[in-house]
Parts: sequence; C-alpha cells; structure tokens
Amino acid sequence: MDSRKPVKAVKDVVEAAAEKVGDVLNPEVPGAPGSAPPTVDGPTTPHEPLPPKKEQGTPETRTPTGAATGVPATAKGQQGAFLTTAQGARLRDTDHSLKAGPRGPVLLQDHHLREKITHFDHERIPERVVHSRGAGAHGVFVGYGTAERVTRADFLAKGRETPVFVRFSTVLGSRGSADTVRDTRGFATKFYTDEGTFDLVANNIPVFFIQDAIKFPDIIHAGKPHPDREIPQAQSAHDTFWDFVSLHTEAQHHAIWNMSDRGIPRSYRMMEGFGVHTFRLVNTAGETALAKFHWKPKLGVHSLTWEEAQLASGVDPDFHRRDLYDAIEAGAYPEWELGLQVLPDTPEETFAGIDLLDPTKIVPEELAPVQPVGRLTLNRTPTNFFAEVEQVAFHPGHLPPGIDVTNDPLLQGRLFSYVDTQLTRLGGPNFAQIPVNRPHAPVNDMLRDGFHQHAVHAGVAPYRPNSLDGGNPFPAGDADGAFVDVPVTVAEAPKVRANPVSFDDHFSQARLFWLSMSPVEKEHIIRAYTFELGKCYHQPIRERQLRCLANIDPVLCAEVATGLGLPAPEPTVPLADVAPSPALSQVGREWPADGRMVGIVVDPAAGLDGVGQVRRAVFAAGMVPLLIAPHGGTVDGLPVQRTFATARSVEFDVLLLAGAPTPAPDALPARDAKAGAAAPATVDPRVSLLVEECWRHAKAIGAWAGGVGVLEQAGVAGTPGVVSGDSGLDVLTAVQRLMATHRVWERFPASVA
Repeated sequence: MDSRKPVKAVKDVVEAAAEKVGDVLNPEVPGAPGSAPPTVDGPTTPHEPLPPKKEQGTPETRTPTGAATGVPATAKGQQGAFLTTAQGARLRDTDHSLKAGPRGPVLLQDHHLREKITHFDHERIPERVVHSRGAGAHGVFVGYGTAERVTRADFLAKGRETPVFVRFSTVLGSRGSADTVRDTRGFATKFYTDEGTFDLVANNIPVFFIQDAIKFPDIIHAGKPHPDREIPQAQSAHDTFWDFVSLHTEAQHHAIWNMSDRGIPRSYRMMEGFGVHTFRLVNTAGETALAKFHWKPKLGVHSLTWEEAQLASGVDPDFHRRDLYDAIEAGAYPEWELGLQVLPDTPEETFAGIDLLDPTKIVPEELAPVQPVGRLTLNRTPTNFFAEVEQVAFHPGHLPPGIDVTNDPLLQGRLFSYVDTQLTRLGGPNFAQIPVNRPHAPVNDMLRDGFHQHAVHAGVAPYRPNSLDGGNPFPAGDADGAFVDVPVTVAEAPKVRANPVSFDDHFSQARLFWLSMSPVEKEHIIRAYTFELGKCYHQPIRERQLRCLANIDPVLCAEVATGLGLPAPEPTVPLADVAPSPALSQVGREWPADGRMVGIVVDPAAGLDGVGQVRRAVFAAGMVPLLIAPHGGTVDGLPVQRTFATARSVEFDVLLLAGAPTPAPDALPARDAKAGAAAPATVDPRVSLLVEECWRHAKAIGAWAGGVGVLEQAGVAGTPGVVSGDSGLDVLTAVQRLMATHRVWERFPASVA
C-alpha cells in the first residue's frame, strides 16, 4: 500500500462521522465551528481533512477563461492526512525551531521556520496581520542617567531628550473592530536616538502565549475569527482559541492575565507595558547584564469592568483612541516611567530558578525591583492617521549600541518576521524612508533602489571596499559608537528541534498570578473564564480547559466549572508552592487623578449653584469636566458636552450631581430606550440610570444641592464611595480622595478569598 494514501478504514470513519454531524450537533442550533465534534483529548489518528460543513459552498472550479474543469470543489482545499511544507515534504515537528542545542540560538538554515513565518507575514494586506487596530502619538523621552552602570545606550543618559512615537493597539481585531475588547494590547515605542532608531516593541502583558516563534502563526490563527464566517471579531471567546491554549498548555500563563482585569484596560494612559523578552545590556567597560523592560504609567494600572467594556463597544467603539487624543488635547499628557529589572548575566541565564529565555515567565518584582531609568511623555497627536499611525513600522532588531538580544526563541523568530512583514505591508524594502520611520541619525547603508526609493544617492561605489568613492562609507570602531554584538559563547550542541527542560513548567506562574490577586480580581477572572468558555460551542473544549485550570488552582477550577455546569476535574500535576507577588494586583495603591473624566449632571431649571466653580476646579486639577444637561448648547453660559440622550456611565470616572432634573421632553421610550429605565417620575430616568450604573461599577459619586435627592431616591445615599455635601467644592475634594484608588473596591462583592 502507498504510505502516502490514507488508510481506507480511517477515511470511512471520518466520512461516517461527517454524515452523522447533524445528529451530533443538533441541526436546530447553528454555530458549530467545524463539521465534526472534537474530543477532549484531541485527535491522534491521521486522517484526511474533514469535509466542508453542509451549509458551506465554494465557487465552481473553472479555468481563468471560464471553462468548467469537472474537478470537485474540495480539490482546492488542503489535501492529505499529514503536515507538510508548501512543497509537499512531510514534517515531523512544527512546534520547535531548529536550534544549536535546546537553548539556541535559532539557526538561519531552518527552512520550515522561514517558510511558515514568511507565509504568515504575507497573509493579509494592507493592514497588519496582528495589531491592526491601533492609535499613536508623538512625545519625548528623558533619561534619568540611572542606567549608565549597565548600558552604554546614550538615550538613557541624564537629561538626554529623545523624540518618540508610540503606537498602542489590540492584537486580534481588524482595523474596524472596537477598542474595549478583551485582548492583549501592544505598546510599541520608536525612540529616534542619535545612535540610531530603537524600537521597544512591548505588550501590556509581560508574558506571551508561546515559547517559540515558529508557533506564532498557530496561536494567531486560533485567536482570529473562524475562517469560514469571519466571526467572532476581536475576541478570544470561541472554540478555536480555547482549543489551542488547552492543548498547548504553555499558553495558560498568558491566558490567565488576559482573563484578568488586565485584558480590558481603562485607558492606554493607565496601562503597563512590558518588553516580554530578556535583553542583554553592555556598558562602556564591556560588562554585560540581562534585563527586562517595563513601562509604569503615572496614573497607575486601571481597568474597565466587563459590563463597562461592553457598553463602551456600543456607545463608543473608539473609546481608547478618543481617550488618548482627548487627554493630550486637554493638556493632561500621558506619562510613563521606563524601568529595568537588571539581572546577572550568568552562563545558565536563569534567576531565582526562572529561565530568563522563556517568554512565558516573569521575574516577580519582589525578587528583582524595577529600577526607573527615564520618563516618557506623549504630547502630540498625529496630523495624519494613515501617514503616521498606519505606516509606522517597528522591529525588535532596531537596537542602539548598549542593548542586544538573547537566545529567547520567540525573540529570535521576531528578528526575522518584522522586516519580512513590512515588505508586503508597506510595499518594498524602503519602508524606513517613510517620514514616521526615518531615523534621526545619519544613514549611509549602501542599500540602493527598490520600490518607493525616496533618497537620491550620489557616488558610484555602493560596496566595500572601494576606492572610487574615497573608501566611503568606513566601518566604525568602539570609539565611534559602533553597535556591539555581544560575543556570547554558544555551547557545542547538536542541531535539534527541542526546548530546554525548564520550559516544561506551564502552570506555576499562572498559579502565582492567581494567588497574587485580591478577592474582587479573582471574581473577575472567574467571570471571564466562565463567559469565554461558555461561548465555546463544544463541551470537550470546556472540559479540557478545566483540566488546565485544575493545575492552576482548585478554587478557580471549581468556580468556573460551576458556572459551566460541569464537574471540576482533579489536578494532573502537583500544585506549585509559590509566594504571591503583590505587585501584580491593581488593588491597594493610590494614584494621581490627572486626565480623569468628571461627569457633572446639571438641572437648568433649578439653577447651577456652584457648577462653574467645580468646573474650574476640575480643570485646575488636570481633569476634564463634562457637563451633562437635558439639552445641548449652553446652560447659564456654560457649554454642554453631553445630553441625557448621549451620555453613558462608561464615559466618566466619577459622577457629580448638581441637581435633580425632571424628565426632559425627549425622555420617551420611543425616542430614547434609556428613558424606559425604571425610575421615580420626578427625575429624568436617564439620570437615574447613570447613577445606578456608576454605583454598580464602583465609581465615586458625589452630590450637592438638589442632587442629594437623586442619591436618596436611587437608594445609594450613605453607601461606600457616595458623598454628599453643602457645596460643590467640598464634594469634589472628597471625591478626589476616592478617585485615587480608581474604584470603591469594597462595593464589589466577592465570594472567594
């Protein structure tokens, strides 16, 4: 028998399963992602590709000139039972890059890695394959001088100002998706240093789903919308995502971060950034150290609740983009400190038992404190969104002297991938000449011609050595600030597709994260897992992910299982004995209120006692006041930013009530569905809804004058975080103290410790 043909018995089983798919899935319930149900443990017996679902169709198979071919439509799909290269060569492994020993580096000769990544990089045009929805801004970075002992990078020198461009983004959604989805966020910073461009391509989560770049197409294919229907958009609550991460358990640490409040930032201004990888630093003496990069927001880390995120996606899909640009326009410039976790550069490349080359691991800040080395301030919005935000091109290999890469296999693959993807997305090799990408250092690279060549190069000898151009360009030495490829010794080892044994621990740090959360944060994680897994069509995928949760924490697993109506499985590995890291929690600290949005409900009929003073005080405190009135225009000469019809609680960090407005003329369910909310007839029901939502989302609420009566009618007067007083300024002062913790956390119920 030809070994390349499927075994007939296996094919018959597959076809029989496909014929019964209607009975198995219940044809009255649409939405099954595939044509056959999965199994809990995952299939292991090779078989031909499953047939299309019964409702799917494809264009007829015809020649380019319209002639029928008689070939079945399935001939255009994938063929055979085994994984192959694009040329049909069967593969035994697609999970590990070819390395010089288990610890690398990755070898350039890995043709499968290059083919897989190259094809992935060119899958979509013209938007980015990932991080396609984003927002960007210009700013400045000022060094503190505190990094000079560990790196020669000049932009970190004391007082040195470096222009920057920052692009924030979501990962999974298309350019037209919403900002407030549950997703990882990108935090990419382009430093235009005097020594060449430095791109710190970071995320708001410090670990990644995978340990090796060869699997990047797999995790993104799993997270993206299902390819048959292109849904769901910009979210992980579906079968293919949880199918992958439950089978590829190295993803569990990233997944629990994503299921936490970190998965839905309140604002880009309140979002941490992490370089994810371990980098190697070298100082002027040639001494090296390992380091991880951190961005710490001046306003602290804050998140939306799940309900707020859902409201914002409908009320304002551009919530984060608008927040960023409005803050800059208002002069509440977003700021972050850049920090380094500096770690010894040992031959083992480990710290406190943590493998520093594993991108699914963190080093807790309690073990290695983050040392501030500079401050980033964003102070200018783009002039043209396409020219700047869409055409900016980052690459983790854009490094200045003093910063070098390590053998992290995810980072090593990114060093290839980022240049390759720009070739398609930006139309050729000269993307560095687009204005937003142009370096602020002299360029003499001997690279010539190609699509979109903007430079007009002189001379006749773009090669080295030459005499016709006087020998120019000349190689630089150490005294000339040349880039340093740190001469790290590569251990003698066989070529293998494998990971070090230390990469096998997939659960201990996920457990560390869970144990570091406050009770309310744990409740949110339980809710997120329950929602996401509840959106999966197939029960075996839910059961498999519950097995993973059992290896993280039995309480987490049991609570999610209860929500899914499934039994909680027992752990399959010993639960790790880890010490919590308080730095991972968003609860328990205080932060400045700069740039917060303060909603002020006014009643024009009763007068605006104290509103003008409060409005001026809010501006003076670096916050933004938004007057909410029954109608637009002005009231008593003050501009109205929101009406009862257009306002929604998610827009405001705090709500102030300066009056008790009676129902406005448009407070009709036929005119505004929000007007149908149950409320006392004496107050506009949309104002009552604002109060009710802000209270439910644990936001600070304050009232004076007639507004006190609104609190009493809503039944929230005297509850935690609700302030009333005789004057607007007194109420504002009390509310500002509450705002420092972001939310009134005690208002959230918690049933877990």
